[in-house]
Amino acid sequence: MITSDRLRFRRYTNEDFDFLMSLLSDPDVVRYIGNGNVRDKEGGQEFLNWIYRTYEFGEYYGLMVLVNKEDNSLIGHAGLVPQTIDGKEEIEIGYWIAKRYWGKGYATEAAKTLLDYGKAQLKLERFIALIQPANTASKKVAEKIGMTLEKEIVLKGQDVYLYSLS
Repeated sequence: MITSDRLRFRRYTNEDFDFLMSLLSDPDVVRYIGNGNVRDKEGGQEFLNWIYRTYEFGEYYGLMVLVNKEDNSLIGHAGLVPQTIDGKEEIEIGYWIAKRYWGKGYATEAAKTLLDYGKAQLKLERFIALIQPANTASKKVAEKIGMTLEKEIVLKGQDVYLYSLS
């Protein structure tokens, strides 16, 4: 199991659907995710199915629910997410935090934990973060864990900064 000082990472289950919907239906949380639109229940189910498909890459891949160790509250999700960029397989460190937990360092803690775990346990050598240009908070998280801006790409019609760490 992946853990940090304050967080426990665990895979999504169908029982987490309402929590996932709380993230996907919050305009502030999804503003810089994909096309920036909230999702209805059908879109939420498609997203959960996508998460489940990423689990096929291995036990510690895909978005995982972030559980606060202190009170078991669900505060967001993060994970080592397989992505194909310009025909090349990459591992993205992805992170979303529920709005009420913003500004408390959880995204940085989760991202750093995933980076350390990916290096030490999975022997990964390269990590990326895909961040929309206006998403200042996510850029700061990527930079705090040592990533630098590698290039700007267009992904599914969106301009995206590709941050990396090798």
